[in-house]
Amino acid sequence: MNVKSYDRFRALEYAKTWAFNRNPKFHNFDNLGGDCTNFVSQCIFAGAKTMNYTPILGWYYNNLNDRTPSWSGVKFLHNFLINNIGVGPVGRIINFSDVKPADVIFLKRNNGEFYHSLFVSNVNDNQIFVSAHTFDAYNRNLFSYSFDKAVFVHIEKINVE
Repeated sequence: MNVKSYDRFRALEYAKTWAFNRNPKFHNFDNLGGDCTNFVSQCIFAGAKTMNYTPILGWYYNNLNDRTPSWSGVKFLHNFLINNIGVGPVGRIINFSDVKPADVIFLKRNNGEFYHSLFVSNVNDNQIFVSAHTFDAYNRNLFSYSFDKAVFVHIEKINVE
């Protein structure tokens, strides 16, 4: 398996462009449980330029009816990123202090249920700022959200064939 770098700049530019808008190339999931993970996937894809077309367990989007659960489902994207050994983005769980712009944060309840995906748009003086959809935001302070737990995932590399 070959590896390429994750283009954090492109991912960040995508987030800036689309944080308060919807890219017409992708379905808007606001009325289907929320658009947060769809937006995060789009940001990651902007920096990865590689999808994993493995049915069910991969990570891809062709249209509303031809996509994997990981493209738009919070826990499924989390699981894909940290378990991926195939093509596409590869992530690992990190500490708060290791978060970099263009990483991803997943919010969880105390019962372990994932419920929100956030894209890291800036890190400054031990403060993390995020961009998101559903409740649209750009450079919103992470700690302005109310949450039980946050899982920080660093995108390490992009596996390519």
